[in-house]
Amino acid sequence: MPKAVLWDIGNVVVRWDPRTLYAKIFKEPAELDRFLSHVCTMVWHVNHDLGVTFAENRKGLIERFPEYEAEIRAWESRWWEMFSGTIPQTEEAIEALHAAGVPQFGLTNMSHEVFDGVIAMSPAFARLEGYVVSAEEKLIKPDPRIYAIACERFGHAAGDILFVDDSAANIAAAQAFGLQTHHFTDPAALRPALEAHGLL
Repeated sequence: MPKAVLWDIGNVVVRWDPRTLYAKIFKEPAELDRFLSHVCTMVWHVNHDLGVTFAENRKGLIERFPEYEAEIRAWESRWWEMFSGTIPQTEEAIEALHAAGVPQFGLTNMSHEVFDGVIAMSPAFARLEGYVVSAEEKLIKPDPRIYAIACERFGHAAGDILFVDDSAANIAAAQAFGLQTHHFTDPAALRPALEAHGLL
């Protein structure tokens, strides 16, 4: 039975999707798809998670796509419009685990420039005793080194941690590292999974 829970944040505790913002900007679905697949791509965005600032990361992109300068700048200036609230089932699970005395921590691929604002979105984040933020470590999931950092920092062996993440790649890497895992795909399945692991 695991002794602690390690939470991903985006699309596990809070809902994040660039389309939530850019659907307001682009009225034509085809242009929206092209922008997110060829301009502000996830490959480009991952630099933020690695610690590159928004200002640094957009500079070269604006040079390549000057016709989209305003839209590229919106990635930072309207960042918070990419969020569409919290996931209540996760918040409830965090509170229940806290009441049960289970240690909880966070491991997130996220820019250091926005981290404080994100964890202000829900009081549940105050229940987590510590965080590993990719931008501060210059490492991102699924690199196994970031799981090692989390285990060392939080003082738990890999096999004693249940890691919850929505990314199949992150889950596979965590399993290979030795963490117990729950692939978060359905909020309704979260509490039964925690109960099955003997945590609730």
